[in-house]
Amino acid sequence: MPSLMYLLNLVWTTTASMTYARDYHTASVLANGTVLVVGGYNINSTSLSSAELYSPSTNTWITIANMTYARAFHTASVLANGNVLVVGGYNINRSSLSSAELYNPSTNTWTTTASMTYARAYHTASVLANGTVLVVGGYNTSTSLSSAELYNPSTGTWTTAASMTYARRIHTASVFADGTVFVVGGFSTSSIVSSAELYNPSTNTWTTKASMTYPRRSQTAAVLVNGNVLVVGGFNMNSSSLSSAELYNPSTNTWITIASMTYTRTFHTASVLANGKVLVVGGYSNGNVVGSVELYDPSTNTWTTTASMAYPRDYHTASVLTNGTILVIGGYNIGPLNSAELY
Repeated sequence: MPSLMYLLNLVWTTTASMTYARDYHTASVLANGTVLVVGGYNINSTSLSSAELYSPSTNTWITIANMTYARAFHTASVLANGNVLVVGGYNINRSSLSSAELYNPSTNTWTTTASMTYARAYHTASVLANGTVLVVGGYNTSTSLSSAELYNPSTGTWTTAASMTYARRIHTASVFADGTVFVVGGFSTSSIVSSAELYNPSTNTWTTKASMTYPRRSQTAAVLVNGNVLVVGGFNMNSSSLSSAELYNPSTNTWITIASMTYTRTFHTASVLANGKVLVVGGYSNGNVVGSVELYDPSTNTWTTTASMAYPRDYHTASVLTNGTILVIGGYNIGPLNSAELY
């Protein structure tokens, strides 16, 4: 009879590896189910322009056309027309970029589009209900930003949106069902913050919302099936990783502290599964890169430890594929990784 550890390990499957090891990259699930991986840092901490496509049906990677600009700490957003908008990040000189480019999967080509008004890295990008992309906050090589900009795919232009109340980088941004965008935590000009703000696209206004119990940056935020937001982990004011988790209820504008994870972690990922549970994977835990994995069940407010990954990693990506599996790609452990795993 197989051992329990063998059965647990069946939860994870090692897949084909990327051509290039990378961390601080992005991964985007395209309309045809393939996964586009773009940019990041290589083993020399140099920004990459390379891009690769993973096909779940064949378990293969192919190298595709390079971006015009090498970048890491950027964002990548899948637009309504299937193209991917890549924005900002750090260049090879570790200077923040204002440039943006579009990947067209049907032609395997990159096209430079209009640049943002403000160069930024460590920002967020959210696709709104009307198809525009809201870019918020970030870092301009000298300070955190409160500015926000909107990209219109129809015109290929940027417009300046209202600024947040608080400058922040390494924060999270979550899109609610009503189309508003909820921005939480991050590092402001001099400290880690607990503040939260809500952007209303119809009025181009920000509203200050209730603050989290714990200031945190580099956390994850996942919108649950019931519309609440689960915020997990991150660094606190002392740059120690957190195990704490909090739930935000948009209907009541209140936070509640919920059960903590088993492990502290930062630079992890959090993915909402088809059954409504949240899979939290890997990260940095006060001196160690971890491969541990936990599941949060909103119906019972409990965490369950599940099988660990084959390779401990942080600064990775986790993508929900069309068949419901989770593809974890790259990241860092001593150096950048090219390995990938499926949950």
